[in-house]
Amino acid sequence: QVQLVESGGGLVQPGGSLRLSCAASRSIFSIYAMGWYRQAPGKQRELVATISSGSSTNYADSVKGRFTISRDNAKNTVYLQMNSLKFEDTAVYYCNALLVAGPYEHAYWGQGTQVTVSS
Repeated sequence: QVQLVESGGGLVQPGGSLRLSCAASRSIFSIYAMGWYRQAPGKQRELVATISSGSSTNYADSVKGRFTISRDNAKNTVYLQMNSLKFEDTAVYYCNALLVAGPYEHAYWGQGTQVTVSS
């Protein structure tokens, strides 16, 4: 099991930047993949970015070139650097950890952190 705690959300103007952090309760070194998802009001939760245990990354087309996901295994933390923020980036951002053991997998979620892009 793993517990995830997000931080770093807030109110930012369009074009601004924020860095989200996701602190895990255990070592993330061997966690299969970690990622960030977001959910805007009235919309389904969507993938933002993921990073594998080997640090391979994947991004939603809407954030490519603006967001960067990274991990610090020593601090058991995953980050999401968000630059050039747009109104449509407003959402609750959730951290996700995917644990895989043989044929079994289980996803864990944080409680979410609000990001609001507004002028």
